[in-house]
Amino acid sequence: MSIAHSTAYERGAVDSATIAAALADSTLRNFWEDEAGPAGPHPALTSSTRADLTIIGGGYTGLWTAVHAKRRDPARRVVLLEAETVGWAASGRNGGFCDASLTHGEENGRNRWPAEYDRLHHLGEDNLDAFDRDVRDLELKCQWERTGTLTVAVEEHQVSWLGSGPDVLDRDAVRAQVNSPLFLAGVWRRDGSAIVQPLRLARELARVARDLGVEIFENSAVTGIDTRGRGPVTVHTARATVTTAQVVLATNAFPALLRRNRLMTVPVYDYVLVTEPLSDSQMAAVGWANRQGLSDMANQFHYSRVTEDNRILYGGYDAIYHAGRRVRAAYEDRSATYERLASHFLATFPQLEGLRFTHRWGGAIDTSTQFSAFFGLARRGRVAYAQGFTGLGVGATRFAGEVMLDLLDGADTERTRLAMVRKRPLPFPPEPAASIGINLTRWSLDRADHRRGRRNLFLRTLDAAGLGFDS
Repeated sequence: MSIAHSTAYERGAVDSATIAAALADSTLRNFWEDEAGPAGPHPALTSSTRADLTIIGGGYTGLWTAVHAKRRDPARRVVLLEAETVGWAASGRNGGFCDASLTHGEENGRNRWPAEYDRLHHLGEDNLDAFDRDVRDLELKCQWERTGTLTVAVEEHQVSWLGSGPDVLDRDAVRAQVNSPLFLAGVWRRDGSAIVQPLRLARELARVARDLGVEIFENSAVTGIDTRGRGPVTVHTARATVTTAQVVLATNAFPALLRRNRLMTVPVYDYVLVTEPLSDSQMAAVGWANRQGLSDMANQFHYSRVTEDNRILYGGYDAIYHAGRRVRAAYEDRSATYERLASHFLATFPQLEGLRFTHRWGGAIDTSTQFSAFFGLARRGRVAYAQGFTGLGVGATRFAGEVMLDLLDGADTERTRLAMVRKRPLPFPPEPAASIGINLTRWSLDRADHRRGRRNLFLRTLDAAGLGFDS
């Protein structure tokens, strides 16, 4: 039997009074909203109308689909319906990491789609390059920085996981990039990701969509879609309807409008802290001159980055599922998680003791059993959907919009021929089995982190069944 060991974050833990002081002035509020300021509202749908394409959901998936649709056919009438406001949910409150991967990393992709992983990898790189061009060509004012990602080992057993090659950094080299006593080695992948202000990105995509002629309606929750017969689809809201030829579902973590998808995802809550702006001397103490995205290699991993005004965003580790697949505002305030994140932050950057956190928040991630998006058509080819991005959707949603439009067009394309697009993953079981399985997985991942990465029988069984993942 392997012996349990404390993690680097536990060995470097600070006292509870220091944690309390760091969190004392924090507000339960999404920092990106304060940074971006108020947005000009879009009207609610109050009168019934007609469309060629109706998109349900005003996050990245829906917004990219709207932009792509108008680029393909400027004459197509496109209506987008959002239950709250544009970018209100995951799209506007994530960490702001835009990764090239469409498969939630190389290991996950190679395990699930070995025959086509290389093609998926290249498609992801092409998609990120196209994203980069769109930022410039569409003049998206979203604080885009293509700085890459620095992945660090914080335990001795993780060093070998980094592999070898020119991008691998030893202890001195990785600490020259970001100075932490916990960092033992790292790998800096310079071209595979960017950082962005996520809410500004959503709002800018809405601006572009509107300029292209997309009609955007906020506070217009869809209550159902009627596809009886072979004619147009009727999309119902509380006050009006849209009669439309085609529909795109982009609701992600929220309850599926299609019965077939109600067990396909679960909402898992992720949490974030943001500090006050660092002074010049504090920035010098941590380095980070190249402003990479940063993550560690634990099963329950942390992610962090520097904002435009030199705050540090720090999140991850806890991934909390609430029984019944519920999405509720009350789940966004979880003091135990924020205290744990603050402790881990101060273990990572002890030179910043005394720094205060100004914002704390959480949000739901739409998690699928393949840990990346799945796609499909329903209702005799009139309704397309994509969901299950599992926390890596900032870049992948752009690709998903193209996939859904290809599917609705009945087009035979490189995208639609992908097994990743053609095959549905396994659904999650109903309750209470879902809660039992998810919480056992989380416990087992934590156990692995305390046993030098050794995965127990439960995790090895999931791996063998093609359902394994590290966090």
